[in-house]
Order: sequence, then C-alpha cells, then structure tokens
Amino acid sequence: MKKLLFLLIFINTYSLFAKQVPNLDTVSVGIYINSIHDIDFSNKQYTVNLWLWLKYKNPDFDFSKYLEVPMAKTVDKSFYTVDTLEDGRIHMMMKLQCIMKDSWKIQNFPFDRQKLRFTIENSQYGSEDLVFAEDTVGQHYSKWTTSGWKVIPDSFKITTGIKKYETAFGDPELKIPRSEFSNFKVQIGIERDSWWLFLKLFIGMYISFCLSFLCFFIHKDSLDSRFNLNVGSLFAVIGNKYVVDSSLPESSSFTLVDTLHGLTLCFIFAAVACSVYCLKLIKAEKHEQAHHFDIKARWILLTLYVALNFMFVYDACS
Repeated sequence: MKKLLFLLIFINTYSLFAKQVPNLDTVSVGIYINSIHDIDFSNKQYTVNLWLWLKYKNPDFDFSKYLEVPMAKTVDKSFYTVDTLEDGRIHMMMKLQCIMKDSWKIQNFPFDRQKLRFTIENSQYGSEDLVFAEDTVGQHYSKWTTSGWKVIPDSFKITTGIKKYETAFGDPELKIPRSEFSNFKVQIGIERDSWWLFLKLFIGMYISFCLSFLCFFIHKDSLDSRFNLNVGSLFAVIGNKYVVDSSLPESSSFTLVDTLHGLTLCFIFAAVACSVYCLKLIKAEKHEQAHHFDIKARWILLTLYVALNFMFVYDACS
C-alpha cells in the first residue's frame, strides 16, 4: 500500500513538472565577428558583420524566422544554411549584418573606451521552452575586427541569461503581466588609436592659445594689436569647439573636450586681463613695473596652461 502511494506521488510530481517544462531544449550558440565598422558617435550606432550558428533539437524554433536582435535598428540575414547532425540536432548557420544602437561614454573622448553589446533571443519561445548555452570553442573575432580602434585584451565576454519583460504582450493566459525570454549576450571592449585624432581635433585650439601667448611679445605700446590678437583667438577656440561637438552625441556631463576648450578660453581671458593691467600701469607712468609684470605673467600663464593640459589628458588616458 505504501509503495503504491509513493508511486502515485512520484507520477503526479513528474507529470506536474512535465507540464511546466514540456519542450525545454538547450540551444548551443556560437559567434564569430568579421568586422565592426561605421561607428557613428552622433547617432549612437555601429555596424557589425558576423557569423552565428545554433544547434538545437526542436524544429519549431526556426531561428531563420524567429531570431530577435533586441538592440538592432536593422538586421540583414545575408544567407543561412540548415543541416542535421548525427545526434539528430539541427545545425543552423547564418551570416548577419546588423546596425546596432548603443550608448557611448564620451567623458574622455578621444581617449575613450567603449563596450559594444550584441544580444539575441527567440521572439516566439520563452525561457520555459529554450535556454541558450555558449559555444566557446575557438576564436570569436577577427584580428581585423575594427578600423581605427583595437579590441581591449580579455574584454570579449559571452554570457547567457534570462531577460524579463514586465508585460504579457497581450497574452490573456498570463495572469501576471510578465514574460521571460532566454538570451545570448556578447560584450566586446574597444579603445581608440587616439593620439593622431587628438592632434587633429585640438591643433586649432592650441594654435589659438599660442597666438594669444604671442601678444606678450608685442611691445606694450601696441595694445590695440594685443587686444585684436586675443579676441581673434577667443573666436577661433569657440569655433573649434563647435566643430568637435558636432561629431559627438549630446551629453549633460562635462567631457574632456569641454574641459580643454574651457581651460583655453580662461587662459586667453587671463591674457586679456594682463594686457588691461599693463595698460593701467602705463597710464600711471609705471613703465618698468609694467615690463616686469609682462614677463612674469607670460611664463606663469604658459607653465600653468601646459601643466593643467598634461594633467587632464593624462587622467583621461589612464
């Protein structure tokens, strides 16, 4: 009698579990990234070309139709092949080109490091039907993945998990408005080959500061020339900042670009203030004092400007 009772409990428990997970299948996923290009900062997007392969048992999954790339603007399936393995599993391989949306960290631009993310799901079957498993055999990206950027060593990560959506997507059978889908996630860190770009972007700003610095070598009697040179430098720095900002997305944080341009504007203003003070001393017939102040001011401003630039750039690089 006890044996019969235990047998009935076991059958009921097994049938209950079977109802909860009727067709659970493990989908093995592998990826190989051919290239990452068209990294567009202003539109917060990039393009990735990759190979994706999946191995699974349930033919209803049909990833050729139900593959979902949540963060993609567009997904172009160039082609795909389907084979049957010796163990009866389906082996699907496809080539994708995706335009991905992502967020950029631009505080240290152009010495920035970015994390690019790629995620897939099955749009028709949730986590109760399938789970993803990583295929980690071999390399996952080409050494020519990016142009103008390089992959940060040990930054390539493949993980799987469950994505929760706080909605039933209109399914009346779900009493709680929540849906769960298994996902396969790839994260790759990249950094820029930045020094030439830094010089290209900021050379106009530094030349403007140099022009402003040259005003200290103009004779104190030619104050009009000094003021004209400083005012022209101010407008040149402002114009350079607008050019650099046009290639970056809007940001509420204070970036390296803002810091260096703001610093240059402050020092040009300081050069103007020094010229005004020299003019005041000359009007008071203190020519010798004006001469000594002019010499001290030029080297103090230059030393401070170079030191602060070095500090901010070094901090951004590290």
